[in-house]
Amino acid sequence: MKKLFVLGALAMGSLSVTAQDVAAVQEDATEIVEAAQDFTEIETSELPTAVTEAVAKNYPTSTINKAYVNGEKQYKLEVSLEDGTSGTLYADENGNWLDM
Repeated sequence: MKKLFVLGALAMGSLSVTAQDVAAVQEDATEIVEAAQDFTEIETSELPTAVTEAVAKNYPTSTINKAYVNGEKQYKLEVSLEDGTSGTLYADENGNWLDM
């Protein structure tokens, strides 16, 4: 009976630790999203040549509708394709794609 009680106590203790870990991860994820969203809109003509060349090379049928930049010189691009689909791309100032 004692073993059963100890086993139950250990199980309940591990649940509370897991719940705390999830809350910490959620808080960290929120901070990352907020940091990634600190973009300021710029004119598409202000984009570095490397970024526009990367878009032209990898998405030749796309049009850059809006462009944004953050303090780390990362660019957020809202693009649309000829077939009507649209999406958001992220690149650094050298035209390397970012996974954000």
